[in-house]
Amino acid sequence: MSDKNNKIPFNEDNYTHNIERNNERKLDRRGFMKTLVGAAGVFAVSSLPWGAVAAKELMGLGEKEYPHKKITEVSKLPIGDAVEFKFPGDHDDAILIRLSENKYVAYQNACTHLRCPVFWVKEQSEMICPCHHGKFDVETGSPTAGPPRRPLPEIQVKVENGAIFAVRVKRYEA
Repeated sequence: MSDKNNKIPFNEDNYTHNIERNNERKLDRRGFMKTLVGAAGVFAVSSLPWGAVAAKELMGLGEKEYPHKKITEVSKLPIGDAVEFKFPGDHDDAILIRLSENKYVAYQNACTHLRCPVFWVKEQSEMICPCHHGKFDVETGSPTAGPPRRPLPEIQVKVENGAIFAVRVKRYEA
């Protein structure tokens, strides 16, 4: 056999001819996948502290007591009437209803369906969301009709020195 047939017709240092030469290509498919999985692992582990902080904050929401906020005087709220107020923040609408001489209920009055306002209809003794005809039980805040599936978040109140105060928000628990 002649040496002429075994000779490469172009320069051996050509990158496209000898791709493995001198480790020119260091990252194959397996190496790429290892790098990808490693990077995903690093991102997952680096986000754990933030997830723990968020979980801790969410776990404490049901127990969080806010500065007590005066809603109204007992003498100014007849039995069967309601008064709107803001709690816990200045943008959180709420409603207080006096059911009997010594029984008060309060809820955040944003419907749990699409956050429309919920109104107290004294004549029907119902809490109604006019957007999609949702109704809530005044005693428990649970939905009784319409699309809402979750109860209204309850606001715990206390009566002190002839005034009614909002104390804390009891969050909905699944």
